[in-house]
Amino acid sequence: MEIKHADNKFFVGEDSSNTLAEVHYVPTGSTKLIADHTHVDDSLRGEGVGQKLVEQLVIYAREKDLKIVPLCPFVKSQFEKTPEYEDVWNK
Repeated sequence: MEIKHADNKFFVGEDSSNTLAEVHYVPTGSTKLIADHTHVDDSLRGEGVGQKLVEQLVIYAREKDLKIVPLCPFVKSQFEKTPEYEDVWNK
């Protein structure tokens, strides 16, 4: 499974307008990203795809020295379960 990045999202699928799974973010200022939406198609549920997408978002934030505001309930739950994400969590 290949995770791609385009149009303010990390996704699985053909292209950014035809995804099977995605985590979407909105850049806010020069230091933050708001993670506002996650979707995983039923065909991929139970495979950890959502977690992998959040992990890619965290890696991206670290590379760009950004903080993440997890407005999406799924992203927030992943941040709460994963102490390693504390460094990029904008509380």
